[in-house]
Formats: sequence, structure tokens, C-alpha cells
Amino acid sequence: MNKISEIFKNKKCLITYLTAGDPNIEKTAEYIIAMSKSGADLIEIGIPFSDPTAEGEVIQNAMKRALKNDVSIDDIFAAVSKVKKEIAAPLAFMTYLNPVFNYGYANFFKKCRETGVCAVIVPDMPYEERGEIKDFAARNEIAIITLIAPTSKERIKTLAANAQGFIYLVSSLGVTGVRNEITTDIGGIIDEIKKVSNIPVAVGFGISTPQQAKEMTKYADGVIVGSAIVKIIARHGVNASQKLSEYVSSLKKAID
Repeated sequence: MNKISEIFKNKKCLITYLTAGDPNIEKTAEYIIAMSKSGADLIEIGIPFSDPTAEGEVIQNAMKRALKNDVSIDDIFAAVSKVKKEIAAPLAFMTYLNPVFNYGYANFFKKCRETGVCAVIVPDMPYEERGEIKDFAARNEIAIITLIAPTSKERIKTLAANAQGFIYLVSSLGVTGVRNEITTDIGGIIDEIKKVSNIPVAVGFGISTPQQAKEMTKYADGVIVGSAIVKIIARHGVNASQKLSEYVSSLKKAID
């Protein structure tokens, strides 16, 4: 958790996402290093799952490609272990609860600690159900990232007061994906969050351009960019490193 706190000190943070195993696990490791060196402050690694209910078509297709490659959680842990000494950015897993349950909560969070993963985001786990993994995560000093949606207004006080690491503020209703315009009152929601907690707030879902990133960080402590990165990987496959580096650098420059 301390690693996450550090990245938000005195700057706006760029959080990037990719799906592990797309186009293959070796390239996942390479792309994590490329994004870290290009300015990503924290990197989310998506664990492929057959029913990713929070994801739009872009990330769904990436997960399908990864699953066709038979990428396992052990493969992902091995890749993360290889890159952790080569990157400055902390790592977080974006996962659904079922893969973690099947792997075994105790084993999963122990491996997270051993391989340098410092947080998990579980979009299909309601806040009220977090007790299922809370003790395992705490034992291994892994933050469980809280998501707050535009419809969460009645629950902001409870959600924010108990958040760890940073708050993942969902910019728009619906699933992940590139959006031309974000119309949610982001500033208003962040004001409500800051009334009860000083924890950093990062905005995700739909951010794809440097201009959008710059706009969001007028209010937020950071931005999360996923689908646009996955699109670059889908387009360029095993040759995406340079394009990823250029894109991540442009986002970081915009928010600095």
C-alpha cells in the first residue's frame, strides 16, 4: 500500500492497463516494461476470464485471445516476477473473483506479495462481499481497490472512508471502452469523496486521448487508461512496444 501512496505524492498519476497473455505472455512482460519506462506510474494487469462483465468489446476480445493461448495465473505470476526488478511502477491485478477463488485465496494473495503485486481490483465483487478476501489481502499487505460509480452517491461516504491505496472512480455508466465524451460531473463526485477521505482518486473507463487525460486531472489525482492501450496491442500484436511507448509518453506529458 505504501508503494501506491508514494506514486501520488506531489504529482498527477498515469495508470495504464493491459490484458495478460495478449498477444502472448512474453510480450506482456515486454509491454509492462515499455509502459513503465515511458511514464506509467502504476500498471494494471488484467487476468483473462471467460465472463468479464465490466469489460467492453475491446478488452473482451483481448481476454479471448489470451485464453486461446492457455495463459494461466501461474504464467502471469512468473511474468510479473521477471519484470518487477526492471520497473519503477507498482503493479496491480484487475481480476474477477472466480479466478481468484479457483486459485485459492490464501495462495493467490501470498503469490501477489512474493511477486511484487501490491493491489487488486475486483469489479464483480460488491463492497459488502469484500470480507471474503479482506483477511487474505491484509495478511499479505495487498490493497483492495474500491470502485465508485456515478450511481454510488448514496454510498460514497461508506466506500471512501474504507478505501485502500486509491479510489477507482468510474467515469461513465456501462462497460470499459473508449468514449468520445465524458459527461459525468467528475468534479462533483470527487468533492464528495474528499469530504470524507484524503485517499487519491483516479478516473477510469473511457479515457483515451491526452486531452481527456489532462481534463480529468483538473479534478482527479490520476487517470486510468485501458481500452486504448489494448487497441494498440490488438493492432500491432508482437510489434507494439514502440507504439505503446509513444502513446504512454503522450499521456504522461499531458497530465504533468
